[in-house]
Amino acid sequence: MTLKIGDIAPDFQAETTEGRIRFHDWIGDSWAVLFSHPKDFTPVCTTELGYMARIKPEFDRRNVKIIGLSVDPVDSHSKWANDIKETQGFAPNYPMIGDPDSLQLTAKHKVATPVNWKQGEDVIIAGSVSDDEAKKTYPEGWKAPRPYIRIVRQPRS
Repeated sequence: MTLKIGDIAPDFQAETTEGRIRFHDWIGDSWAVLFSHPKDFTPVCTTELGYMARIKPEFDRRNVKIIGLSVDPVDSHSKWANDIKETQGFAPNYPMIGDPDSLQLTAKHKVATPVNWKQGEDVIIAGSVSDDEAKKTYPEGWKAPRPYIRIVRQPRS
């Protein structure tokens, strides 16, 4: 799926440095900018996150919320925030989504992660995927304690 400026982004729930959010509820009647970076404690991203914190009042003035995403967990983001403040003068003053691969798995493989999911554990085939489509994607099959709960191993690529 390709999104363009002005498109409605898919809704999702995620853990952030400011607690659990449902994306569309969090946005409310504002606009939003969701940006991602590859990993915490990286030099260029440290400067970018500090800069975004510094200019956040300009986003606020325009009724635009900002939110970041990284493949690292929320507790790592919180530790990194101290480094960002010390080196850039501003700590992130916006939520950072912790995503140890969950959202990326959903986007790439059409799976969902169950409550308290950890990297490497089984995932659930998304409800939007028909059984016929799932058979093509997961020819080895799946466990289904109920027809709507189809459990497979976490995809690897």
